[in-house]
Amino acid sequence: MATIIYPSDLTDAEWRVLAPQLPPAKSGGRPRSVDLRRILNGLFYLVRSGRAWRYLPRDYGPWSRV
Repeated sequence: MATIIYPSDLTDAEWRVLAPQLPPAKSGGRPRSVDLRRILNGLFYLVRSGRAWRYLPRDYGPWSRV
């Protein structure tokens, strides 16, 4: 299944700038179960589109996690 790309999604160049600014996963804890890029793309989609949380496309995961 192909991933849908929305206009609000981060480009690879934007992600390379943002990724180092995000906190690393805690050492000794369990590994992250979510993709931070996917979460940020969901946030940017909501901000750009002005939609309600519950109308977030499923491509970004559950609205409650984003």
